[in-house]
Amino acid sequence: MVKKSEEVPLLIAQAGPLNGQRWPVVSNLVIGRDAACEIVIPDRQVSRRHARITTTEDGILLEDLGSKNGTHLNGVRVNEPLLLNDGDSVQVALAQIFTYLSSDATLPLEGDEFFSQVAEAGLLRLEKRSRRVWIGEDEVLPPLSVSQYKVLELLYDNPGRVVTRGQLIEAIWGEEQVISASEQALDALIRRLRDRLASIDPTHAYIATIRGHGLRLDNPEE
Repeated sequence: MVKKSEEVPLLIAQAGPLNGQRWPVVSNLVIGRDAACEIVIPDRQVSRRHARITTTEDGILLEDLGSKNGTHLNGVRVNEPLLLNDGDSVQVALAQIFTYLSSDATLPLEGDEFFSQVAEAGLLRLEKRSRRVWIGEDEVLPPLSVSQYKVLELLYDNPGRVVTRGQLIEAIWGEEQVISASEQALDALIRRLRDRLASIDPTHAYIATIRGHGLRLDNPEE
């Protein structure tokens, strides 16, 4: 049995029939519809043995097991074994989404302690370690992409302040890309993020453009 004080990688189910469940990744996990799998997803879209998560010396490996409807990592179909990184989103067919947390960002294994880590500065709230986002009582599902989340987190961490486009580009693509990163790519990313937030709350624009300066989060109190 894993003690809750130990730091181990976690796989957290977010959207789908297993929503809210989580598994410490301390051994190999097979995901599928078959009852013999370590993680059973009761959905006909899921193959009997759909995907496998393997512990290796190099890290935690995600592998699709020749499933019919595919396994996706951060929105890209998995065609070969890939190492998981902290905050990665794993989608099994169209049935279930998981978030992977590496050992250096592990949450306690008790539900109450998990939700106590949700920042509650306003109507929009983040749980940073699992990269979950809520507006009021509604969670943004499926989860934001890694890039979308980075934008939102930077704005969230600077309440009332304007974040420049250069700061956003550096946070998303790295310091070396500040000059070469496309302005159009940033605009497209911000537009998609706004659309995702509007799908939960179309009555309020959470990301405000301050012309000539940058962006600011407008996060009303509950």
